[in-house]
Amino acid sequence: MAGHSKWAKLKHYKGITDARRGKVFSRLARDITISAKAGGGDPGMNPRLRTILMKAREANMPADNIDRAIKKGTGELPGVVYDEVTYEGYAPGGVAMIVQVTTDNKNRAASEVRSVFTRFGGNLAGAGAVLFKFQHCGQFLLSKDKATEDALVELALEVGADDVITTEQGFEIRCAIRAFDAVSHALEKKGLKPDSAEIAYVPVQTVPVTSLDSARSLVKLQEALEELDDVQNVFSNEEMDDALSEQANAG
Repeated sequence: MAGHSKWAKLKHYKGITDARRGKVFSRLARDITISAKAGGGDPGMNPRLRTILMKAREANMPADNIDRAIKKGTGELPGVVYDEVTYEGYAPGGVAMIVQVTTDNKNRAASEVRSVFTRFGGNLAGAGAVLFKFQHCGQFLLSKDKATEDALVELALEVGADDVITTEQGFEIRCAIRAFDAVSHALEKKGLKPDSAEIAYVPVQTVPVTSLDSARSLVKLQEALEELDDVQNVFSNEEMDDALSEQANAG
């Protein structure tokens, strides 16, 4: 069920990407800069950078923007110093949330995230309060028209992935963070392009959401967080079926 919600969120996200393309480019640029600063500007030697560049190409991010972001990270161009911060909190109804932020002003980011939680009936929590409800791992989603379960299970065994989960929507591969690059390479070699590939916080403890009002409140909180310039990703552990998720995202 939580996996179903992930697919519904992905479908909704793809529908709004064009309208938010400028913000998408800004977030990708920050990720590219941070990755290049941490691991160098050569994607062949920097798995994290290589993964983000794949997302940037999928989003049709201009090559000049990508090049500038890399050079800011390697120090070839002047740039802003960014910090990565993770916030934990609760939405109404006890849904746990993890908010990943990349910011040049941690005080501003904390204030804005706290304000959004408060405005929509949630609250921030202390460090470690909700992390245990999630698995921090690599996650790949592929629709059923792209691969077969047998092929993905074979691939997973070859590269040391942890699990292949089959749902009505498609397949989910989970792996340890250290195996993310190997899985990504293996999929690429077989010509399999994931619908989504990321280092994610995947819920291991879920909270059922069954009413439309509760679902809409949760979506409004998530969207308000995602609208913040400093927020890169929002993860949550609600258990919601596809129909309800689509209704809630429709407004």
